[in-house]
Amino acid sequence: MSSDKNPPIKTRLHARNKNRERYDLGALITAVPELKNHLAPNKLGEESVDFSNPQAVKLLNKALLNHYYGIKHWEFPDENLCPPIPGRADYLHYMADLLGESNFGTLPSEDKITCLDVGVGASCIYPIIGVTEYGWNFIGSDINPKSIESAQHIVSSNPSLADKIECRLQNNPTDMFHGIIGPEDRIDLTICNPPFHASIEGAQKGTRRKIKNLSGKRVITPTLNFAGISNELVCEGGENKFIQHMIRDSERFSTNCYWFSTLVSKQSNLKGIYNALQAINAQKVKTIPMGTGNKSSRIVAWTFLSRADQRAWRETRWKTSASASS
Repeated sequence: MSSDKNPPIKTRLHARNKNRERYDLGALITAVPELKNHLAPNKLGEESVDFSNPQAVKLLNKALLNHYYGIKHWEFPDENLCPPIPGRADYLHYMADLLGESNFGTLPSEDKITCLDVGVGASCIYPIIGVTEYGWNFIGSDINPKSIESAQHIVSSNPSLADKIECRLQNNPTDMFHGIIGPEDRIDLTICNPPFHASIEGAQKGTRRKIKNLSGKRVITPTLNFAGISNELVCEGGENKFIQHMIRDSERFSTNCYWFSTLVSKQSNLKGIYNALQAINAQKVKTIPMGTGNKSSRIVAWTFLSRADQRAWRETRWKTSASASS
């Protein structure tokens, strides 16, 4: 267990991230005692969570949510993807910064913000963090009825989330915004963590590499449930095709949303993304670098709103007016 008086800072994480310091294993075990059964020396010989064990990783993240975010009930099927909390939180912190930049340096009041999470998943992780950190309202969409059911159960089981998150089933798997955003809806930002891999084989390879980097262990056949990861990690054409589709669909809702955004894991996909955004006349595109551990990623955000439209949005939705312009 960590007893450092001055634990090292994970400087690649956002300044407001609750997990910039080394995990306090003692506090996490107090939150979730079962975690104690899943500790093992890491490749440096220090006591750590056994990151090669999916159950250990799930218990760790359950403890992080309990200890740092006050979420006492976070249950979802083991077959579903277990998200790493620090990286998910970073995405939202950077999007909060972007909202502040769009509002003369001041984050709009929490009750004025509605965020759409495309692919909310069974864990409901982005809405959980967004509500507890910023008090935002969320719509979580997903094409999997079981994931929607699981996310809704988490929301219902935690009083702090109950009136802040609405889960909506996407009935058409070829749509992302159509069927979720209504004609009168106004969404301040959308977020998405796209399926990364184009095949199950690619997902296996990526998981083997991740386990080796985190624990030093070489695992030939990683523990994965392919029914669970089929929509969360794998899609035809992988990340690039998914994001290209999202960009095209976003144009139809150009006046319903201020900022669209997505994570982009592969830097090689950026050129095609920029070309697609230029082709549909996005008014402004922002690329925000992110880094967690040994992994570098980035957020690409775009808006179709003109400067006049942005000003009207601030004045009507955020009730902000000033002589300065964004």
